[in-house]
Amino acid sequence: MDGRGDAETPDGGDPALDARRARWTAALTGAVLALAGVAAAALRASGSAPVLVPVAYALGAAVCALASVLGSRGRTRRALWLLVVGAMVMALGDQFD
Repeated sequence: MDGRGDAETPDGGDPALDARRARWTAALTGAVLALAGVAAAALRASGSAPVLVPVAYALGAAVCALASVLGSRGRTRRALWLLVVGAMVMALGDQFD
Protein backbone atom coordinates (compact mmCIF):
# COMPACT_ATOMS: atom_id res chain seq x y z
CA MET A 1 0.00 0.00 0.00
CA ASP A 2 1.54 3.28 -1.08
CA GLY A 3 -0.97 5.64 0.60
CA ARG A 4 -2.54 6.88 -2.63
CA GLY A 5 -6.28 6.56 -2.93
CA ASP A 6 -8.32 6.44 -6.09
CA ALA A 7 -10.07 9.70 -5.18
CA GLU A 8 -6.91 11.79 -5.13
CA THR A 9 -6.46 14.39 -7.83
CA PRO A 10 -3.07 15.26 -9.21
CA ASP A 11 -1.59 18.64 -8.31
CA GLY A 12 -1.03 19.60 -11.94
CA GLY A 13 -4.66 19.48 -13.05
CA ASP A 14 -5.97 20.41 -16.45
CA PRO A 15 -5.96 24.24 -16.76
CA ALA A 16 -8.83 24.16 -19.25
CA LEU A 17 -10.97 22.22 -16.78
CA ASP A 18 -10.11 24.66 -14.01
CA ALA A 19 -11.04 27.60 -16.23
CA ARG A 20 -14.35 25.98 -17.17
CA ARG A 21 -15.19 25.38 -13.51
CA ALA A 22 -14.33 28.98 -12.66
CA ARG A 23 -16.57 30.25 -15.48
CA TRP A 24 -19.51 28.12 -14.34
CA THR A 25 -18.99 29.10 -10.71
CA ALA A 26 -18.91 32.81 -11.50
CA ALA A 27 -21.90 32.62 -13.83
CA LEU A 28 -24.11 30.57 -11.50
CA THR A 29 -23.18 32.52 -8.39
CA GLY A 30 -23.92 35.78 -10.19
CA ALA A 31 -27.30 34.49 -11.33
CA VAL A 32 -28.26 33.30 -7.84
CA LEU A 33 -27.21 36.58 -6.23
CA ALA A 34 -29.03 38.58 -8.91
CA LEU A 35 -32.24 36.62 -8.32
CA ALA A 36 -31.91 37.09 -4.57
CA GLY A 37 -31.37 40.82 -5.03
CA VAL A 38 -34.39 41.18 -7.30
CA ALA A 39 -36.55 39.26 -4.83
CA ALA A 40 -35.33 41.41 -1.93
CA ALA A 41 -35.94 44.61 -3.91
CA ALA A 42 -39.47 43.51 -4.75
CA LEU A 43 -40.23 42.61 -1.14
CA ARG A 44 -38.82 45.86 0.22
CA ALA A 45 -40.54 47.98 -2.43
CA SER A 46 -43.93 46.64 -1.39
CA GLY A 47 -43.29 47.40 2.30
CA SER A 48 -42.73 50.54 4.27
CA ALA A 49 -38.97 50.65 3.82
CA PRO A 50 -37.24 53.87 2.72
CA VAL A 51 -36.82 54.27 -1.04
CA LEU A 52 -33.06 53.80 -0.79
CA VAL A 53 -33.42 50.19 0.41
CA PRO A 54 -35.06 48.60 -2.68
CA VAL A 55 -32.86 50.76 -4.93
CA ALA A 56 -29.73 49.39 -3.25
CA TYR A 57 -30.97 45.82 -3.61
CA ALA A 58 -31.86 46.37 -7.26
CA LEU A 59 -28.51 48.02 -8.00
CA GLY A 60 -26.66 45.15 -6.29
CA ALA A 61 -28.71 42.67 -8.30
CA ALA A 62 -27.82 44.48 -11.54
CA VAL A 63 -24.12 44.37 -10.67
CA CYS A 64 -24.37 40.65 -9.90
CA ALA A 65 -26.19 40.04 -13.19
CA LEU A 66 -23.39 41.84 -15.02
CA ALA A 67 -20.91 39.66 -13.14
CA SER A 68 -22.81 36.59 -14.27
CA VAL A 69 -22.54 37.66 -17.90
CA LEU A 70 -18.84 38.42 -17.56
CA GLY A 71 -18.27 35.10 -15.81
CA SER A 72 -19.96 33.17 -18.58
CA ARG A 73 -17.70 34.89 -21.12
CA GLY A 74 -14.54 33.88 -19.29
CA ARG A 75 -13.76 37.12 -17.44
CA THR A 76 -13.80 35.36 -14.10
CA ARG A 77 -11.52 37.69 -12.16
CA ARG A 78 -13.62 40.74 -13.03
CA ALA A 79 -16.79 38.75 -12.42
CA LEU A 80 -15.72 37.69 -8.95
CA TRP A 81 -14.81 41.26 -8.01
CA LEU A 82 -18.17 42.46 -9.30
CA LEU A 83 -19.89 39.77 -7.23
CA VAL A 84 -18.17 41.14 -4.14
CA VAL A 85 -19.20 44.70 -5.03
CA GLY A 86 -22.79 43.65 -5.76
CA ALA A 87 -23.09 41.80 -2.46
CA MET A 88 -21.66 44.82 -0.64
CA VAL A 89 -24.21 47.14 -2.26
CA MET A 90 -27.02 44.79 -1.23
CA ALA A 91 -25.58 44.66 2.31
CA LEU A 92 -25.58 48.46 2.34
CA GLY A 93 -29.26 48.39 1.44
CA ASP A 94 -29.81 46.00 4.34
CA GLN A 95 -28.10 48.47 6.68
CA PHE A 96 -30.45 51.26 5.61
CA ASP A 97 -33.43 49.09 6.47
